[in-house]
Parts: sequence; C-alpha cells; structure tokens
Amino acid sequence: VADVDGNVYQTVTIGTQVWMAENLKTTKYNDGTAIPNITDNTAWAASTTGAYSDYNNTPANSTTYGRLYNWYTVDNNVATKVVSNGGKNVCPTGWHVPSDEEWTILTTYLGGEGVAGGKLKEAGTTHWNTPNTGATNETGFTALPGGSRGSTGIFYYNGIYGDWWSSLDYSTSSACF
Repeated sequence: VADVDGNVYQTVTIGTQVWMAENLKTTKYNDGTAIPNITDNTAWAASTTGAYSDYNNTPANSTTYGRLYNWYTVDNNVATKVVSNGGKNVCPTGWHVPSDEEWTILTTYLGGEGVAGGKLKEAGTTHWNTPNTGATNETGFTALPGGSRGSTGIFYYNGIYGDWWSSLDYSTSSACF
C-alpha cells in the first residue's frame, strides 16, 4: 500500500481484517492536498482544521514512528468532516481510519482488550521502554510507541505509549482511540 507521498506500508491480515502494519507518514490527504505541519504548541492547541507534526518536531522520529495527526485530520464524521478537513481522507486510496467497531472486532478476535495490546506490540525494547511486558507481536502488526501530542500541543510518552485513532468522535475535537 502506498500513500500520495510515495511512502509504502506493509499490511497484515488478522482474522478477517486487513490492517496497515505501520503508522502513517504522509504529509498530504490522498487527493494530494497538503496537511499543514504545525510545530508551535499554541497554534496546535488553537487549530480547528487538519494538521500533523513530528514527535518533538523532529522529522527523524516520523521515519520510525510515523507522524502525529490531530483529530481534524482523521475526522470521518459526516456531520463535521467537511468543516474540519474538507471531507478529505488522510489514508491511502482504498483505506480509511478504522471505526471503533473495527477496533472492537480486532481486540475481540485477539482475546479481549486485556491481551490484544501485547499481541499487537513490537516485542523487546528496541523502541519500547523496559520492561515491555507481554509484548509478542504474534500478529505482525508491530505496534510502536510513537507517543502523542496533546490538545495543548505538548508531546507525551514516546517510547512508552502508542495511540491509534478511531473514526468515532468522542467530542468535537477528539476521537475514541
């Protein structure tokens, strides 16, 4: 699978679902429209349209972990997406941000939320902080701890946590993930 920037992503089949086994790295929606790179914390916090960043504003982090996107970039809510991202899709053509239902199907297939994470996470401590207990990556999903960027623009938890978006909106500025 390739995005509009030419990044190529591996895929993995888990149960009956096919998933990208890498985080997105694109700087454009799949129609070629640029997604703004917001580096300033105040501008990130004030944004009401799609934006991306590199963890700690360091592009090399995105090479390994993928880019961080705000809710407005991934918004797939029929009622709000035209306002927040013009109705565009950040995923490669033919792909979409998973719904909460699709995440539930995945975690249920893997034995529930209590064990699914370990089956999805990269094993070892090359990218995850010690101890990374329970990580087996038996699915080949290779979840990495890319951290996150909070609504205030502050970067959190690279090496400790990985957050994945859902297309289900939790509020006007975030999603269930």
